[in-house]
Amino acid sequence: MTDSVENINTGLLIRALEDGDIDSFRNEFMELHAYDQAQFYTSLEDNLRSKVYLYLSPEEMAALFENIEIEEQEYENLLAEMAPVYVAEMLSHMYVDDAVDVLNELDKEQAVSYLTIMDDEAAQDIKELLNYEEYTAGSIMTTEFIAISANQTVRSAMYILKKEAPQAETIYYVYVIDDDRKLLGVISLRDLIIADDETMIYDIMFDRIVAVPVTEDQEEVAKKMRDYNFLAVPVVDFQEHLVGIITVDDIMDVMEEEASDDYSKLAGISDLDRVDKNPFAAAKKRLPWLVILLFLGMMTASLIGRFEETLSQKAILAVFVPLIAGMAGNTGTQALAVAVRGIATGDLEEESKWKLIMREAGTGLITGTICGTLVIFIVFFWQHDWVLGFLVGASIFATLIIATIAGSLVPLLMHKMKVDPAVASGPFITTINDIISILIYFGMATLFMGYLS
Repeated sequence: MTDSVENINTGLLIRALEDGDIDSFRNEFMELHAYDQAQFYTSLEDNLRSKVYLYLSPEEMAALFENIEIEEQEYENLLAEMAPVYVAEMLSHMYVDDAVDVLNELDKEQAVSYLTIMDDEAAQDIKELLNYEEYTAGSIMTTEFIAISANQTVRSAMYILKKEAPQAETIYYVYVIDDDRKLLGVISLRDLIIADDETMIYDIMFDRIVAVPVTEDQEEVAKKMRDYNFLAVPVVDFQEHLVGIITVDDIMDVMEEEASDDYSKLAGISDLDRVDKNPFAAAKKRLPWLVILLFLGMMTASLIGRFEETLSQKAILAVFVPLIAGMAGNTGTQALAVAVRGIATGDLEEESKWKLIMREAGTGLITGTICGTLVIFIVFFWQHDWVLGFLVGASIFATLIIATIAGSLVPLLMHKMKVDPAVASGPFITTINDIISILIYFGMATLFMGYLS
């Protein structure tokens, strides 16, 4: 049966595996794109997957593994199915940054064991990247790039390009270095192709280079590559030596990872991208936030308890507590999402932060006026009490303004203090706004209790 979307003749491949027909399997499988190979491989049962290792060389499996899309904890299970020597050879054939990504998902002892039996040169390249701090430019870069000298002709540069291209991760850019491997410039593949053979490299290279240091946060690298529309960006050490490059495919992974991380924090949980089959593991990740929110919720409950006398005099006031708290939470979360997105994308500069706060305050004023006015009339027609209507309407008016400002201000303050603004999660800001709305509502109710019918 052929999968028309992924162009995989699944039935033929599975039959070949079951029958031990290596020729039919390889003839069909090797015609597939590496992504389709990876999709088919991960869909197999364990017993069939074990046959794939007999039919594919470690080098062929390396190309497949570079395109694999699985949960992080599954890497250990898949590698355990292979012989250690097979794994080591496969990792040595992968691009260095991809091999590092795989090894980072294993415990330290496993990673060391594979590096020990790996080819010395490949192992050394991988170890160098493993030494960089996680989530930095150094940890996601690749050392497989093409560098040439400024004092050579285009003809000799093209010779080097053709010779080294099979091992390079990308050849869209060729980097120019001096004798000490300091970065001098960059040339696009297009410029090399159209230049005269005898032209000197220093005459056509672009020397106003945009590079990133090895210690740069990966999120900042992603923003820079997005802003400049780069397919790759060079990575330099503190002495401006070229040590690697970061390619656009790695940055796409970073952007997905960062977006998932921010969304997880906004939801008040961690590692949202992992779908845990174990409910205990999932509960373990969510409990810390829930416990914090539980105590904040107890603060809300204790606040309501302090206004017990007010509630006993006018029980109808309790009916509107969920309405006011819910409106505060919703509008606060909306403002929070706008602020966190602006910080994450780098769109908020120092001046525009105040513009954001003023805009959100204006938005809260408009929405508070409209919602408050609507509530006044709704409560009057329901309870026939203008004073109660004005009390609830005024509370919503004040609550929406304050909640909107708080929703935008809290993440900005966290960002100023070098704390991830996504930590100001939806549940957190909602609970804070609950406390604010309760204080406003019952405070006003206590002041105007004498006017309520």
